[in-house]
Amino acid sequence: MKTGLALLGCGTVGTAVAEMLLAEKELLQERSGQSLELKHILVRNRRRKRAVKVPSRLWTTNPSDIWADPTVDVVVELIGGLEPARTLALAALRAGKHLVTANKHLLAVHGAELFAAAMKARRAVCFEASCGGAIPIIMALTRGLVANDIQRVIGIVNGTCNYILTEMSASQRTYADALAEAQAAGYAEADPTLDVNGTDSAHKLAILAALAFGAKVSFSHIEVSGIHGLQDQDLKYGRELGYVCKLLAIAEKSDHGISLRVHPTFLDQKQLLANVNGAFNAISVSGHAAGQTIYYGRGAGPRPTASAVIADIVEASMGTAAMVFAGLPLLTRRKSMPIVPTRDILSRNYLRMTALDVPGVMHHITGILGQQGISIAAVVQHESSVGQYVPLVVITHEARDGAVTDAVKKIDRLRCIRGHTVRIRIMEP
Repeated sequence: MKTGLALLGCGTVGTAVAEMLLAEKELLQERSGQSLELKHILVRNRRRKRAVKVPSRLWTTNPSDIWADPTVDVVVELIGGLEPARTLALAALRAGKHLVTANKHLLAVHGAELFAAAMKARRAVCFEASCGGAIPIIMALTRGLVANDIQRVIGIVNGTCNYILTEMSASQRTYADALAEAQAAGYAEADPTLDVNGTDSAHKLAILAALAFGAKVSFSHIEVSGIHGLQDQDLKYGRELGYVCKLLAIAEKSDHGISLRVHPTFLDQKQLLANVNGAFNAISVSGHAAGQTIYYGRGAGPRPTASAVIADIVEASMGTAAMVFAGLPLLTRRKSMPIVPTRDILSRNYLRMTALDVPGVMHHITGILGQQGISIAAVVQHESSVGQYVPLVVITHEARDGAVTDAVKKIDRLRCIRGHTVRIRIMEP
């Protein structure tokens, strides 16, 4: 069976997809039974030199060439960002084409609109490559774990951040040095803002949480903090205490609703997620029947992402994508669920203060923590001279997030405290 394809965009991922479609056509047909025929590649400038060699007739700057071509069955959006990706994706669906996209930003913000347009057109939106690169997490959530009431999704879903944190922890590099190395290795963009501030992870979490819980999830529901403010001394203290720091995307369901957050987190160094290093990703899903399952692999890069894109193309060409999309409530008939405020979430905490080493300091600190109902599990202070400002690390027992936030504000107002308290949440096994 022949399937006509059109690519929107030919950047890093688009180039890898085009290369695989052309160079590995026989392998793809042998494994899938589908003949995947590349018909058009939409670009802004068709004369620009590109890293992939394709017949000149495939290049176009006019999207109408694609919408009007009855031999095009599947449109693959690889432009990224919100516009013109949104406009072109909607136009493709209205023209009766299935849509494959790797655009997590687009799905996190406009997913409901795209899905409604696809349902109206009786077409499918396929987006395996939007979360976790080559990791088949979308298929796992929508098919493999469909028998489960999923309670929790916890993921390392940004390879740039994980590479930086690995270098800071394992090689004891500063954040600036680790970021520069990530950029030199091609793991980080020249402008890494959306990666390091947690936004990229939050986009992916919005998609994963919606699928896991069958819920209407807005990107605005997610509380986000990134790794750009982390200091190497906190990771060193973490190592002393047996912890490894990871940027986690966390979605949890309880009787009160769902909670959604992205933040640096200390994990016990024996935990599986604590040992996911470099640019790799891993996603843990906990369901009532299957228990905990973990999905691990390369979460970024042109070829891993292209692998997931082509898997979606095959699903669309076989007709399975349309059947799943139309029939699965997780995708098209999501329910409203209350959002649990971050202030009400319970966790242990790492707090580092710069405190004046004089009698009575701990009394003031423990008094404030006690007023908020927070008990102390451990205190770390290296030997120092009396009268100096020194780092003081406090590990709390499980406490309400809002209580810790309020306590930190009061501690920072003490005369014996200099600067702002550093806080990193701790996740127990």
